[in-house]
Amino acid sequence: MSAKKTTFKISWKEIVFQIILHLLVFIFYVYNRTNRTFEIHHFIFFLNYAIAAAIISYILMPTFFYKKKYLAFCLYLILLIVIVILTEEFFLEKVFFPNTKRSSSFPGVFFMLADILPVITILSGFKFTWDAIVKQRQVEKLTTHIQESELQFLKSQINPHFLFNNLNNLYSYAIEASPKTPIIILELSSVLRYMLYECKARYVSIVKEIEHLKNFTQLNELQIEERGRINFKSENIDAQYEIAPLILVVFIENAFKHSQSAQSDNIKIDIEISMTNGILSFSCVNNFMPMTKQDDLTHGIGLKNVKKRLDLLYPDTHELKINESENLYDVQLTIKLHKTAQ
Repeated sequence: MSAKKTTFKISWKEIVFQIILHLLVFIFYVYNRTNRTFEIHHFIFFLNYAIAAAIISYILMPTFFYKKKYLAFCLYLILLIVIVILTEEFFLEKVFFPNTKRSSSFPGVFFMLADILPVITILSGFKFTWDAIVKQRQVEKLTTHIQESELQFLKSQINPHFLFNNLNNLYSYAIEASPKTPIIILELSSVLRYMLYECKARYVSIVKEIEHLKNFTQLNELQIEERGRINFKSENIDAQYEIAPLILVVFIENAFKHSQSAQSDNIKIDIEISMTNGILSFSCVNNFMPMTKQDDLTHGIGLKNVKKRLDLLYPDTHELKINESENLYDVQLTIKLHKTAQ
């Protein structure tokens, strides 16, 4: 079994980020009010700390800390700090300050740590901060991807649901050899064309969506025949705005199914759509006769899906109210739309 290798990828943005911040820390490290001259030993001592910080940032943290191997991380960290101290005391001090008290005496572990740890901690903290920013962006992208996948799944459930209902109705007309069968097929074809080819985008023009709603209503109105009255009204529609497709149609579909399943005549469905300052107001009211299977109609898969889509697409910019009385089902929905991207 081969061991899994850890690969390190460093972007050019991270390199620039690290260089700029290392330069800033170096400036503060060498700055001295009493002696403002720069000497080569300042750079070499700082380089010792920077190398240790790089080992912590790009080896110890990815290999141990991020994998929750905290004990191993602490042990290697202590070993690294000891190496830094020994390098400074027994090599760098001898090279740059030979035959001086500074090179011949050891100030103590506490004073060495007080001198070394702040610089190493700050330099390592830069990498930790960068990784946290990258992780946050990855989480945001993953969340967006999950939402997009869920929206596509919910949208894909609407088409078969609609098709199943209308094919059943079309079958009954075909059996009866009704002259309305060709008209129904034509209307169904128009509706399906919109669903299949124009609803792939996350948002569509509000004008196109309302046109689809009209076609959908006319398709279902053909099936009601003389058994009731259907009223569809739209006004003040601003073509500059767009809406998530196949949301409103679910409520209209539910209204037809609700009424037709519960009564054979005197069907009444009122659909009104209007806009004011980018706020879409949608109203769909239908009557029905009380049934024993009423819950199956008012809590079907279509309504559950559309509520979830509204929560995902318009989390804080929509209000849905559904009121149900003994023989009236009332849906009131408002959505704050956004303008079409130019």
